[in-house]
Amino acid sequence: MKLLKYNKIAVLALVSITLFSCGGDDLPGESQLDFTQPEKTSLDNWIDATYLNSYNINVQYKWNQNTVDNSRYLFPPEVDKVKPALEIVETIWLKSYAAIGGPDFVKKIAPREIVLVGGVNLNSVGTKTLGLAEGGQRVTLFETDYIDKSDRENVAQFIHTIQHEYIHILNQNKPFDEKTWKTLTPGGYTADWYNFEIEESNELGFITSYARSNINEDFAETAAMILIYTKAEYAAFLDGIENPFALQALKSKEAIVVKYFKEAFNMDFYALRDEAEKNTTSVIN
Repeated sequence: MKLLKYNKIAVLALVSITLFSCGGDDLPGESQLDFTQPEKTSLDNWIDATYLNSYNINVQYKWNQNTVDNSRYLFPPEVDKVKPALEIVETIWLKSYAAIGGPDFVKKIAPREIVLVGGVNLNSVGTKTLGLAEGGQRVTLFETDYIDKSDRENVAQFIHTIQHEYIHILNQNKPFDEKTWKTLTPGGYTADWYNFEIEESNELGFITSYARSNINEDFAETAAMILIYTKAEYAAFLDGIENPFALQALKSKEAIVVKYFKEAFNMDFYALRDEAEKNTTSVIN
Protein backbone atom coordinates (compact mmCIF):
# COMPACT_ATOMS: atom_id res chain seq x y z
CA MET A 1 0.00 0.00 0.00
CA LYS A 2 2.89 2.34 0.77
CA LEU A 3 4.41 1.61 -2.62
CA LEU A 4 1.14 2.36 -4.41
CA LYS A 5 0.78 5.65 -2.52
CA TYR A 6 4.35 6.62 -3.47
CA ASN A 7 3.68 5.96 -7.18
CA LYS A 8 0.57 8.15 -7.09
CA ILE A 9 2.53 11.00 -5.54
CA ALA A 10 5.27 10.63 -8.16
CA VAL A 11 2.76 10.76 -10.98
CA LEU A 12 1.05 13.84 -9.54
CA ALA A 13 4.39 15.53 -9.13
CA LEU A 14 5.29 14.79 -12.74
CA VAL A 15 1.98 16.20 -13.98
CA SER A 16 2.54 19.35 -11.92
CA ILE A 17 6.01 19.84 -13.38
CA THR A 18 4.67 19.30 -16.92
CA LEU A 19 1.86 21.81 -16.46
CA PHE A 20 4.24 24.33 -14.97
CA SER A 21 6.73 24.01 -17.81
CA CYS A 22 4.01 24.58 -20.40
CA GLY A 23 2.99 27.91 -18.94
CA GLY A 24 4.58 31.31 -19.00
CA ASP A 25 6.74 32.50 -21.89
CA ASP A 26 7.65 29.06 -23.29
CA LEU A 27 4.65 28.79 -25.63
CA PRO A 28 5.64 27.80 -29.20
CA GLY A 29 6.03 30.66 -31.63
CA GLU A 30 5.44 30.73 -35.36
CA SER A 31 6.29 27.61 -37.38
CA GLN A 32 9.82 27.47 -38.73
CA LEU A 33 8.72 25.33 -41.69
CA ASP A 34 8.60 27.02 -45.08
CA PHE A 35 5.28 26.32 -46.79
CA THR A 36 5.88 28.82 -49.59
CA GLN A 37 5.14 27.28 -52.99
CA PRO A 38 8.14 27.54 -55.31
CA GLU A 39 7.61 29.81 -58.28
CA LYS A 40 6.97 27.90 -61.48
CA THR A 41 9.43 28.24 -64.33
CA SER A 42 8.55 28.45 -68.01
CA LEU A 43 9.38 24.73 -68.23
CA ASP A 44 6.96 23.95 -65.40
CA ASN A 45 4.23 25.93 -67.14
CA TRP A 46 4.88 24.11 -70.41
CA ILE A 47 4.69 20.73 -68.64
CA ASP A 48 1.40 21.70 -66.97
CA ALA A 49 -0.12 22.79 -70.27
CA THR A 50 1.20 19.86 -72.31
CA TYR A 51 0.92 16.96 -69.89
CA LEU A 52 -1.14 17.80 -66.82
CA ASN A 53 -3.93 19.77 -68.45
CA SER A 54 -4.04 17.82 -71.71
CA TYR A 55 -3.54 14.26 -70.49
CA ASN A 56 -3.87 14.38 -66.69
CA ILE A 57 -0.26 13.25 -66.31
CA ASN A 58 2.09 14.81 -63.78
CA VAL A 59 5.77 15.02 -64.68
CA GLN A 60 8.49 14.97 -62.05
CA TYR A 61 12.01 15.93 -63.07
CA LYS A 62 13.26 17.53 -59.86
CA TRP A 63 14.93 15.24 -57.36
CA ASN A 64 12.67 13.28 -55.04
CA GLN A 65 14.31 10.42 -53.15
CA ASN A 66 10.91 8.81 -52.56
CA THR A 67 10.41 8.05 -56.26
CA VAL A 68 13.74 6.34 -57.03
CA ASP A 69 15.77 3.41 -55.77
CA ASN A 70 18.24 4.99 -53.35
CA SER A 71 20.53 1.95 -53.53
CA ARG A 72 21.38 2.92 -57.13
CA TYR A 73 23.58 5.76 -58.32
CA LEU A 74 20.84 7.91 -59.84
CA PHE A 75 20.47 11.64 -60.28
CA PRO A 76 17.98 14.15 -61.72
CA PRO A 77 18.20 15.09 -65.41
CA GLU A 78 19.87 18.22 -66.67
CA VAL A 79 17.14 20.84 -66.97
CA ASP A 80 17.85 21.55 -70.64
CA LYS A 81 17.31 17.85 -71.43
CA VAL A 82 13.85 17.68 -69.90
CA LYS A 83 11.78 19.40 -72.58
CA PRO A 84 13.41 17.57 -75.54
CA ALA A 85 12.73 14.25 -73.80
CA LEU A 86 9.13 15.15 -73.05
CA GLU A 87 8.57 16.43 -76.60
CA ILE A 88 9.65 13.03 -77.90
CA VAL A 89 7.26 11.24 -75.53
CA GLU A 90 4.43 13.61 -76.34
CA THR A 91 4.82 13.45 -80.12
CA ILE A 92 5.54 9.76 -80.63
CA TRP A 93 3.53 8.18 -77.82
CA LEU A 94 0.76 10.54 -76.71
CA LYS A 95 -0.14 12.04 -80.08
CA SER A 96 -0.06 8.68 -81.85
CA TYR A 97 -2.47 7.07 -79.39
CA ALA A 98 -4.66 10.17 -79.40
CA ALA A 99 -4.87 10.13 -83.20
CA ILE A 100 -5.80 6.44 -83.48
CA GLY A 101 -7.43 5.67 -80.14
CA GLY A 102 -9.21 9.00 -79.72
CA PRO A 103 -8.29 12.20 -77.87
CA ASP A 104 -9.46 10.86 -74.49
CA PHE A 105 -7.84 7.42 -74.77
CA VAL A 106 -4.68 8.24 -72.84
CA LYS A 107 -6.60 10.41 -70.37
CA LYS A 108 -8.56 7.34 -69.33
CA ILE A 109 -5.74 4.78 -69.44
CA ALA A 110 -2.35 6.22 -68.58
CA PRO A 111 0.24 6.46 -65.85
CA ARG A 112 -0.63 9.43 -63.68
CA GLU A 113 3.01 10.37 -63.24
CA ILE A 114 6.17 10.27 -65.32
CA VAL A 115 9.48 10.50 -63.46
CA LEU A 116 12.59 11.50 -65.39
CA VAL A 117 16.03 10.36 -64.25
CA GLY A 118 19.21 11.68 -65.81
CA GLY A 119 21.59 8.73 -65.64
CA VAL A 120 21.86 5.03 -66.37
CA ASN A 121 20.19 2.47 -64.08
CA LEU A 122 22.72 -0.37 -64.05
CA ASN A 123 21.94 -3.86 -62.79
CA SER A 124 24.36 -6.27 -61.10
CA VAL A 125 24.28 -8.69 -64.06
CA GLY A 126 25.57 -6.04 -66.45
CA THR A 127 22.22 -5.06 -67.98
CA LYS A 128 20.55 -1.69 -67.56
CA THR A 129 16.95 -0.82 -66.83
CA LEU A 130 15.60 1.72 -69.31
CA GLY A 131 12.26 2.20 -67.59
CA LEU A 132 9.87 1.06 -64.89
CA ALA A 133 6.08 0.92 -64.65
CA GLU A 134 4.91 0.86 -61.05
CA GLY A 135 1.38 -0.41 -60.58
CA GLY A 136 0.25 1.33 -63.74
CA GLN A 137 0.38 4.68 -61.95
CA ARG A 138 3.97 5.82 -62.43
CA VAL A 139 6.46 5.34 -65.25
CA THR A 140 10.12 6.13 -64.64
CA LEU A 141 12.32 6.92 -67.64
CA PHE A 142 16.08 6.71 -67.26
CA GLU A 143 18.93 8.13 -69.39
CA THR A 144 17.16 11.43 -70.04
CA ASP A 145 20.53 13.18 -70.21
CA TYR A 146 21.54 11.13 -73.24
CA ILE A 147 18.71 12.17 -75.55
CA ASP A 148 19.90 13.07 -79.05
CA LYS A 149 17.08 14.15 -81.36
CA SER A 150 19.41 14.04 -84.37
CA ASP A 151 19.89 10.27 -83.94
CA ARG A 152 16.87 8.15 -84.86
CA GLU A 153 18.27 5.06 -83.18
CA ASN A 154 18.81 7.02 -79.97
CA VAL A 155 15.26 8.36 -80.09
CA ALA A 156 13.90 4.87 -80.80
CA GLN A 157 15.70 3.44 -77.77
CA PHE A 158 14.32 6.16 -75.52
CA ILE A 159 10.75 5.88 -76.79
CA HIS A 160 11.01 2.08 -76.55
CA THR A 161 10.74 2.47 -72.78
CA ILE A 162 7.39 4.26 -72.72
CA GLN A 163 5.96 2.14 -75.53
CA HIS A 164 6.88 -1.04 -73.67
CA GLU A 165 5.72 0.13 -70.24
CA TYR A 166 2.43 1.44 -71.64
CA ILE A 167 1.66 -1.97 -73.11
CA HIS A 168 1.90 -3.36 -69.56
CA ILE A 169 -0.55 -0.71 -68.40
CA LEU A 170 -2.97 -1.64 -71.20
CA ASN A 171 -2.62 -5.31 -70.21
CA GLN A 172 -3.50 -4.45 -66.62
CA ASN A 173 -6.76 -2.98 -67.87
CA LYS A 174 -7.53 -5.77 -70.33
CA PRO A 175 -5.43 -8.95 -70.47
CA PHE A 176 -4.19 -10.44 -73.72
CA ASP A 177 -4.67 -14.04 -74.86
CA GLU A 178 -2.03 -15.61 -72.60
CA LYS A 179 -3.29 -19.15 -73.21
CA THR A 180 -2.59 -19.02 -76.94
CA TRP A 181 0.64 -17.05 -76.49
CA LYS A 182 2.07 -19.72 -74.18
CA THR A 183 1.82 -22.33 -76.92
CA LEU A 184 3.99 -20.44 -79.45
CA THR A 185 7.50 -20.57 -77.95
CA PRO A 186 7.07 -22.41 -74.65
CA GLY A 187 10.64 -23.65 -74.33
CA GLY A 188 12.39 -20.36 -75.03
CA TYR A 189 11.77 -18.44 -71.81
CA THR A 190 14.65 -18.07 -69.39
CA ALA A 191 15.71 -15.94 -66.43
CA ASP A 192 19.14 -15.72 -68.05
CA TRP A 193 17.87 -13.96 -71.17
CA TYR A 194 20.70 -11.40 -70.95
CA ASN A 195 23.26 -14.11 -71.76
CA PHE A 196 21.89 -14.55 -75.29
CA GLU A 197 22.62 -12.53 -78.41
CA ILE A 198 19.58 -10.97 -80.02
CA GLU A 199 20.11 -12.90 -83.27
CA GLU A 200 19.97 -16.16 -81.34
CA SER A 201 16.75 -15.12 -79.65
CA ASN A 202 15.27 -14.02 -83.00
CA GLU A 203 15.89 -17.47 -84.41
CA LEU A 204 13.90 -18.93 -81.51
CA GLY A 205 10.88 -16.75 -82.23
CA PHE A 206 11.52 -13.78 -79.94
CA ILE A 207 11.72 -10.20 -81.15
CA THR A 208 14.39 -9.33 -78.53
CA SER A 209 16.34 -11.29 -75.93
CA TYR A 210 14.47 -9.53 -73.12
CA ALA A 211 11.24 -10.93 -74.56
CA ARG A 212 12.45 -14.31 -73.37
CA SER A 213 12.13 -13.37 -69.68
CA ASN A 214 8.40 -14.29 -69.54
CA ILE A 215 5.24 -14.13 -71.67
CA ASN A 216 4.17 -10.73 -70.34
CA GLU A 217 7.48 -9.16 -71.33
CA ASP A 218 7.32 -11.04 -74.62
CA PHE A 219 3.96 -9.49 -75.47
CA ALA A 220 5.08 -6.00 -74.42
CA GLU A 221 8.35 -6.29 -76.35
CA THR A 222 6.62 -7.59 -79.47
CA ALA A 223 4.09 -4.76 -79.54
CA ALA A 224 6.63 -2.08 -78.58
CA MET A 225 9.23 -3.12 -81.14
CA ILE A 226 6.68 -3.17 -83.97
CA LEU A 227 5.69 0.36 -82.94
CA ILE A 228 9.35 1.42 -82.93
CA TYR A 229 10.32 -0.15 -86.23
CA THR A 230 9.39 1.57 -89.47
CA LYS A 231 7.19 -0.60 -91.67
CA ALA A 232 10.17 -1.28 -93.92
CA GLU A 233 12.46 -2.10 -90.99
CA TYR A 234 10.02 -4.62 -89.57
CA ALA A 235 9.57 -6.29 -92.96
CA ALA A 236 13.36 -6.53 -93.30
CA PHE A 237 13.59 -7.99 -89.79
CA LEU A 238 11.13 -10.77 -90.68
CA ASP A 239 12.90 -11.41 -93.98
CA GLY A 240 16.13 -11.98 -92.07
CA ILE A 241 14.72 -14.82 -89.93
CA GLU A 242 16.09 -18.12 -91.26
CA ASN A 243 14.28 -20.55 -88.97
CA PRO A 244 10.77 -21.23 -90.40
CA PHE A 245 9.45 -22.14 -86.95
CA ALA A 246 10.72 -18.87 -85.49
CA LEU A 247 9.27 -16.85 -88.36
CA GLN A 248 5.86 -18.42 -87.92
CA ALA A 249 6.00 -17.85 -84.16
CA LEU A 250 6.84 -14.17 -84.66
CA LYS A 251 4.01 -13.74 -87.15
CA SER A 252 1.58 -15.50 -84.81
CA LYS A 253 2.60 -13.21 -81.95
CA GLU A 254 2.10 -10.19 -84.19
CA ALA A 255 -1.38 -11.44 -85.07
CA ILE A 256 -2.29 -11.78 -81.37
CA VAL A 257 -1.10 -8.21 -80.73
CA VAL A 258 -3.17 -6.88 -83.64
CA LYS A 259 -6.24 -8.81 -82.50
CA TYR A 260 -5.76 -7.64 -78.91
CA PHE A 261 -5.75 -3.95 -79.84
CA LYS A 262 -8.84 -4.39 -82.00
CA GLU A 263 -10.89 -6.42 -79.56
CA ALA A 264 -9.79 -4.74 -76.34
CA PHE A 265 -9.71 -1.11 -77.51
CA ASN A 266 -11.22 -1.07 -81.03
CA MET A 267 -7.89 0.24 -82.30
CA ASP A 268 -6.13 -0.48 -85.59
CA PHE A 269 -2.64 -1.50 -84.48
CA TYR A 270 -1.12 -1.03 -87.92
CA ALA A 271 -2.57 2.48 -88.12
CA LEU A 272 -1.00 3.15 -84.72
CA ARG A 273 2.33 1.85 -86.02
CA ASP A 274 2.13 4.09 -89.09
CA GLU A 275 1.26 7.11 -86.94
CA ALA A 276 4.19 6.41 -84.63
CA GLU A 277 6.52 6.14 -87.62
CA LYS A 278 5.32 9.45 -89.03
CA ASN A 279 5.63 11.18 -85.68
CA THR A 280 9.08 9.73 -85.04
CA THR A 281 10.28 11.17 -88.33
CA SER A 282 8.86 14.56 -87.36
CA VAL A 283 10.94 14.83 -84.17
CA ILE A 284 14.28 13.95 -85.73
CA ASN A 285 16.33 17.11 -86.24
